Amino acid sequence: MASPRVTRDPHARVTNLVLLKLLVSARLRSQLAYRGSFLSDVAGQVLLGVTEFVELYAIVHNVSTFGGMTLAQTLVVFGLASVAFALGDLLMGETDSMSETIRSGKLEVLLVRPLPVLLQLATSDFQLRRVGRLLFGAAALVVALLLADIQWDPAKILLATITPLAGAAIFCALFLGAGAMQFWILDGRQFANAFTYGGRYVASMPGAALFFPIQIFFTFVIPATLVAYAPSLVILDLDGPAGIPAWTGWLGLPAAVVLSGLMLLLWRAAIKKYTGAGG
Repeated sequence: MASPRVTRDPHARVTNLVLLKLLVSARLRSQLAYRGSFLSDVAGQVLLGVTEFVELYAIVHNVSTFGGMTLAQTLVVFGLASVAFALGDLLMGETDSMSETIRSGKLEVLLVRPLPVLLQLATSDFQLRRVGRLLFGAAALVVALLLADIQWDPAKILLATITPLAGAAIFCALFLGAGAMQFWILDGRQFANAFTYGGRYVASMPGAALFFPIQIFFTFVIPATLVAYAPSLVILDLDGPAGIPAWTGWLGLPAAVVLSGLMLLLWRAAIKKYTGAGG
C-alpha cells in the first residue's frame, strides 16, 4: 500500500532558521551567477591572506625564534588566527559598517521587518568571496601542524578542534561589539576597527613578543591571544610569558561564551537606544 503523500501547509509558521537558509541561498546564487567575477574575488581574498603571511614571514625568517617560537610554531598561531578571523568576518563582518547603515537610513528598513535585525545584517551582504581567506588560512594551518612536529594526544586533538570555532565566536563578538559602539559614536568605525582588525593582528603573532601590559589587555580584556597563541602553547608544549600562562590556552571557549553574552547585551542596548536617522 502506497504511503499517503505529505503536503506542506502553506500557512505553516516559518522559523528564523528557515528564513536564514532562504536568504543566504538567494545571496549565494546571485554571487555564483557570474563565475568569472566570483573566482577573481576569491583569488583576491587568497592574495590578501598571502600578503598577511608574507608580512609575518618578513619578521620571522631573519631570527631563530620570534616571541619564543620557531617559524613553524609561529605559522600554527597564524593559521589558527586566520581561520578564526575568516569565519568571524564571513558570519558577522557586516556589523562592522553600522555607521553607514545608520546614516543611510537602512537600519529603519530593517527594524520594520518581522525579522531580528542581527539576522538581517548577517545575511544582507553575505560575501562568499570571503571563503578565499578561509581556504588560505586552513591550508596554512594544515601545513603548520605538519611542520611543527607535534606530539598529539586526545587533549591536544580536542583543543585543536575547538580552537578555530571558539576563535571565530570571539571575532563574531568583537564585530558585534564594534557595530554596537557605532550607535553612540557614529563616525567611530575606525575606532571600532582597532578592536576587530587590531585584534586579528595581535591574534596572528606570538603573544610573548608583546609588552606585558598589552599581553594582559589582549588576554583578559580583549581576548585576542586566546584565539590562537594561548591554545598553541598547549598544543606545542611551550611555556607562556608572564601575562599569558599556558593554562590560558583552555580559556578560549569560556571567553567566547562570556564575550558573546556581553556583546549581545550591548547590541540590544544599542538597538533600544536608536531613535531614528530622520529618514
